[in-house]
Amino acid sequence: MDAVSDPRVHTVVMMSSAQVGKSEILLNVIGFHVDQDPAPILIVQPSLEMGEAFSKDRIATMVRDTPALARKIAPVRSRGSGNTILHKTFIGGHMSIVGANAPSGLASRPIRIVLADEVDRYDESAGTEGDPVNLAVKRTTTFWNRKVVLVSTPGIKGLSRIERAFEQSDRRRFHVPCPDCGHEQALKWAQVHWSNEDGKHKPETAHYACEDCGSLWTDVQRWTAIRKGEWKAEGEFTGVAGFHLNELYSPWRRLSETVTDFLAAKGAPSLLKTWVNTVLGETWEDEAERLEAESLLTRGENYGPDDVPEWCHLVTAGVDVQGDRIEASRWGFGDNDESGLIEHEVFMGDPAKPEIWDELDDWLKAVCLRTDGARLRTRAACVDMGGHHTQEVLKFCRDRRGRKVFAIKGMDGVRPIWTPKASKSKRGAMPFYAVGVDTAKDAVYGRLRINPAKDGAPAPRGYVHLPETVTASYVAQLVSEVVVIERFKGRPKRKWKLPSGARNEALDCAVYALAAKESFGRRMPRTVVEAAEVVVEPVAEEPEAETASVETVVAAKKPSLFEQRRLQWRNR
Repeated sequence: MDAVSDPRVHTVVMMSSAQVGKSEILLNVIGFHVDQDPAPILIVQPSLEMGEAFSKDRIATMVRDTPALARKIAPVRSRGSGNTILHKTFIGGHMSIVGANAPSGLASRPIRIVLADEVDRYDESAGTEGDPVNLAVKRTTTFWNRKVVLVSTPGIKGLSRIERAFEQSDRRRFHVPCPDCGHEQALKWAQVHWSNEDGKHKPETAHYACEDCGSLWTDVQRWTAIRKGEWKAEGEFTGVAGFHLNELYSPWRRLSETVTDFLAAKGAPSLLKTWVNTVLGETWEDEAERLEAESLLTRGENYGPDDVPEWCHLVTAGVDVQGDRIEASRWGFGDNDESGLIEHEVFMGDPAKPEIWDELDDWLKAVCLRTDGARLRTRAACVDMGGHHTQEVLKFCRDRRGRKVFAIKGMDGVRPIWTPKASKSKRGAMPFYAVGVDTAKDAVYGRLRINPAKDGAPAPRGYVHLPETVTASYVAQLVSEVVVIERFKGRPKRKWKLPSGARNEALDCAVYALAAKESFGRRMPRTVVEAAEVVVEPVAEEPEAETASVETVVAAKKPSLFEQRRLQWRNR
């Protein structure tokens, strides 16, 4: 906040973890320029919906509870007050709240103060106008005393806007003195230590170790040291003041809580990425750029469609349509994000003819047998419609919607794996669903990197099982793609790329099977439990007695426990 008021500073950058005061700083800057230094203010949120929420939940309550601001900004309900949810006027200036995905809001008026929140969550382009941050900054050109404030938790390394802005700043970090030796240091995760006895972690023993003398700080000592700290710049100052802060500085978090969160996330790459971004305030360096197929061949297990392991509770399928064949994979999913390939099938033939679709339909109807006697049928399937046989795919899926056979289209970029709302095709108005293939590939590769358990221990969270029948060709296809960073319209863009001459049908089928699993949404855990249909072996009936008691008749008519549970589930 001092840097915002410093006339030598034209841009302030704050790259930090979550919940360390970023939004409060923005609110204080807004309040100051409404009351003390009126100016046109532009507040940019990742989307218009988030802008409305920020206005209602944060700005409105600040104005209501601050008399100096309440006198200058009229209530929203006042007629002709100039105060709406997204635009507020006051003497000497005005305040506009816009979404980064709305180019008209970013380019409509001159602005002196630009406050950009969570810039790493912005779309790559505001419509067709280009980078939303650059569009907003352009509005400040005519002001000699302009101020731009960029705040965000970071995202992926090489694509992070806030990291790029921080690297162009003077890179200030907060240094605190050691309570014992006085050595000043920036707090790092590498200096957090806790007990680990016989493989059992004890987060409650977590302490921070001084990087100079090695003394261990308690939470109280750490908080006391932070009060005596100061910002120190690592780079040259050129008008851009950059600040980095992580959760280790937070007065609301104990080290034991941070360690507990880390232990819960370290087994799942997607959770670990979120932890690195939101706790350490650092970019995630993607380790899923390349996987070696040979390492996966060694993890083969003795199972198949007729003896599926007991960890499997839900079976889905992914189908990829090629010009001369259809390839399909059946995958199983269990608790703790555990998954595994059950079988991969190739149907040779022309997808323009019905015979090959009949074969696929029979295959999807087939039942898998679990080792405990349960019968598992394919509960959902995703069929890719992005090739040359779109109409055949749409027709096949339309006739089987009751069996959750979905026509899907893969979409690049940052988006959820499964989009619950269906889209309509141009011809025939038949529905299909968008699948975030980049996000799904990140998940598949991240889980494939998890090593198997040792010494008979349970499989780690997110582990991927493979049957011993998998071939080298299949595994090569499963890890065929690599992540590259390419320049697109002058900006770096992360992209999954298939090397020349390689095939990726196995990977596509795995991605579509994962999307089918994600189609269950929040109902997924309960659906997994109910997916197994137990096979009961017939038992020889004893001769019926000539007379039976009332209790015997009632017991005979009472449904079994399994039938009761299934009836309760259907009634829900």
